[in-house]
Amino acid sequence: MTDIGKDIERPLGQAVRPPRAAGKLSGGAIMATVAVLVVAGISGAIALREKPFRKPQQVAVSTPKVTAAAEPAAAPPALAPAAPKPEAPVKSGGPQIIHVQTEEGDGPPKAAIVIRDPSTVGQNLKVAHIPDKALIEASETGPLPVRAADGRRPFDVYARPWSGGRGARVAIVIGGLSVSQTGTQAAIAKLPAEVTLAFAPQGNSIGRWMQAARQSGHEIVMQVPLEPFDYPKVNPGRNTLTVAASADENLKSLHWALSRTTNYTGVMNYMG
Repeated sequence: MTDIGKDIERPLGQAVRPPRAAGKLSGGAIMATVAVLVVAGISGAIALREKPFRKPQQVAVSTPKVTAAAEPAAAPPALAPAAPKPEAPVKSGGPQIIHVQTEEGDGPPKAAIVIRDPSTVGQNLKVAHIPDKALIEASETGPLPVRAADGRRPFDVYARPWSGGRGARVAIVIGGLSVSQTGTQAAIAKLPAEVTLAFAPQGNSIGRWMQAARQSGHEIVMQVPLEPFDYPKVNPGRNTLTVAASADENLKSLHWALSRTTNYTGVMNYMG
């Protein structure tokens, strides 16, 4: 009864196949499995190869750069002999002459003379009014300015040092000082130290005013009376240098004017 029911439910034209034994694989399945494994192995090998399909002529070859060996450094040139050290200069208000030893030879050693610029040295105002004895020559009328034995001049010693400012420079000189006591005192006290003061030889107490001006930082000039127009109606005073006077008379008058004080850097005219 059971077999007849199964035959009725089975589609027409299909015979009943005997059941397959469990656990057995067909030969086709085995071959398919082997083929899949072979394909997978070949694909893996291809994938693991480094750029397998690149043409040899297109392969970039990394060639290490060859660095040329550095040339040995040239030996430093022989150092020139060190310049001889100058002797320590003696501090003073004027230029300093420094003796520097030069090349040695068979004969006696020679020395070069270097004169230091006095304009780079500041002045000590406490002693600026004291004259340098080496720059003074005694005369009948008083001390006269002279060049020192070492070549120093009053201009080198008593000149005001340069301030170091750049650009155009203007020199301002106020003359006729010592004629008026009140005006001289006001000029020394109120004018900047950069202003030069000129003393007229006809004034009084020139030595005292010179000291006050120097201690205030002023550079001073001595004035010499010269013959002016309309002389003697216009008269600078006694000991004026005139055209009519002899050379000896004018030289004596010049010495009188120059000996009125010390510590001045130069001379200029007083009238004339």
